[in-house]
Amino acid sequence: MDKSKRFLKSKRSFRRRLPPIGSGDRIDYRNLSLITRFISDQGKILSRRVNRVTLKQQRLITTSIKQARILSSLPFINYKKKIDKNKPIPRKNRTRGPRTKKKKDNFSID
Repeated sequence: MDKSKRFLKSKRSFRRRLPPIGSGDRIDYRNLSLITRFISDQGKILSRRVNRVTLKQQRLITTSIKQARILSSLPFINYKKKIDKNKPIPRKNRTRGPRTKKKKDNFSID
């Protein structure tokens, strides 16, 4: 292999991602459309690496999310699935009757 061909860079165009928070966006507990972008499906606050925000922005986001949760404008837990409480959960390999303990074999040395 030729040395000149070995270190060629790819000619793909590299496009930088836009920051998730624009310069005009205000991080506040009332701005729910902005805050909900930084919450996972389970309702957890996403990390700074996932959000791609600065440390100062992440601190503002977490405080505003916590304020919104306390003021009950944001739920603490997101329920994507609706659980039926009336529907029984199927159990596998269930036997009816009392439980019995397995007897241990006592080995006696004569």
